[in-house]
Amino acid sequence: MALQRDEVVRTALRLLDEEGIDGLTTRRLARELGVQSPALYWHFKNKRELLDLMAEAMLAEALPPDREPDPAHWPEWIAADARAKRGALLAYRDGARVHAGTLPSEDELPAVEAQLAALCGAGLRPRTALRLLLTVDRYIMGWVTEEQAWRQDTADRDRPPFPDEALRELPLLREAVDVLRMTDHDADFEYGLRVLIEGFRAEIAREAAECAPASEARASAGQASEGRAQEGPSSDGPA
Repeated sequence: MALQRDEVVRTALRLLDEEGIDGLTTRRLARELGVQSPALYWHFKNKRELLDLMAEAMLAEALPPDREPDPAHWPEWIAADARAKRGALLAYRDGARVHAGTLPSEDELPAVEAQLAALCGAGLRPRTALRLLLTVDRYIMGWVTEEQAWRQDTADRDRPPFPDEALRELPLLREAVDVLRMTDHDADFEYGLRVLIEGFRAEIAREAAECAPASEARASAGQASEGRAQEGPSSDGPA
């Protein structure tokens, strides 16, 4: 039976959980599938393309491409998408490292366009809207990369990080010790996400304020032109 791409990706994701990204090699994957390494290249050209397919599969269920963002509630769907993406990446060992460096496929571009349309409908310019999406995406990627590394490193340490005795003469750090020790990843993630969204709320207001004078000037010019047209040609002229 011919090897199917879905089978390759599913097997790669299983090996990722077992071996981690550093142990996921094409040779190891081929051996698991019972084929020679060259047979894999019918389905992907190199490991980067394999990682792209794995990242797409990770997010397919959490972020369906046919979802419809609402301009009136853009903070809510931006936050919901961010939580869904974080959860999808955390569901796999080294999930953030797999996804790092991936680009939207051609099939995913219409979904990106729909998000931009919703954000522009909320008052952002296209360039600012795309920067919002990229900023939130990179926040998620950086956060999950650190969160997964922290969880793994904590499991490997002989003692918990930042013991009380190390903070005895550091009162400010003692007061914020729960944040220092990352005891609540969810709360800390939500805080950063909220700050990002509030920053873009301010950006929408700023861009609207910048656009208002130009819109008023165009409206005034249009009214003046219409007034001149209604007056007709001037009766003044040489005798």
